Amino acid sequence: MRSGDEMLRQIVEKSSVDTEFRRQLLADPKSTICEELGISIPDSMTIKVHESDMQTVHLALPPDPNITEEQLEAISAGLCCCW
Repeated sequence: MRSGDEMLRQIVEKSSVDTEFRRQLLADPKSTICEELGISIPDSMTIKVHESDMQTVHLALPPDPNITEEQLEAISAGLCCCW
């Protein structure tokens, strides 16, 4: 099983060389990632892709440490991609 970092690396690398893939990733991240990585992402999970520029900095915080039992089960099942 690939790690979240490896999957993220694959997505970022492809988006830097494939303009159409990048466009699809911005328009429909969940479907694009599922198709590219051959994985399923639960309906309950939302994926947001932000495109950086010279005037905007995006800061991604780690998940809240006070997670629910359902979230813990998803993580242990490898369904959570916390990149």
